[in-house]
Amino acid sequence: MAAWLRACLQSTLKIVNSVIGLVGMAMILYSLWMIRAWFRQWSGLSPDGVSASSPPWFIYSFLGLGIFLCVITCSGHIAAETVNGHCLSCYTAVISLLLILEAAITADIFVNRNWEEDFPRDPTGRFEEFKDFVQSNSEMCKWIGILVVVAQALSIFLAMVLRALGPDHGEYYDSDDDSVPARLPLLRNQAQNNPCMPDPAILLKNDSWNVRIHDKVGR
Repeated sequence: MAAWLRACLQSTLKIVNSVIGLVGMAMILYSLWMIRAWFRQWSGLSPDGVSASSPPWFIYSFLGLGIFLCVITCSGHIAAETVNGHCLSCYTAVISLLLILEAAITADIFVNRNWEEDFPRDPTGRFEEFKDFVQSNSEMCKWIGILVVVAQALSIFLAMVLRALGPDHGEYYDSDDDSVPARLPLLRNQAQNNPCMPDPAILLKNDSWNVRIHDKVGR
């Protein structure tokens, strides 16, 4: 029963963790598209446009976050497969810190009306385009955000349950040395209960009797 429950939890954690990986891959693809568009725009700009001295922080931040989510997904799959306590603890801690960061950014956006001033100026204009896209598709973006948060919360919960269950030692540590002592009492009982087997004491008496007879004959 415990092995079946552990296998179900491992599969569920991998599925939930894959949602985070899909989001990270989508962010990487979108970042690569933004970098390509920015380089095209920068190559034909006038001196009043984007300069090489102003880095596109939003694009690189988006790309870094996508790579970070993919790395978390890989570590989560490894932790779910091995059921290692240290891997599961690190995975839970990283996902928890990510949730806290997301909650802080969301609270700042809803509470602070001038939240845009907290971020540096984006010379590429992609930040404004992304903000307009989120505002025009607020319902879809809201459900995507809820899905990501629920996936992260479930990942934390499943990782904690798996860590509490621990790995299945029965399949890996069942050796011949452990099974032989369990068979020895059974063999001894069979030897004692078998009527065809002679008694060692009788054999010793017969051997000593034969030795005495041979001594007398020799004399």
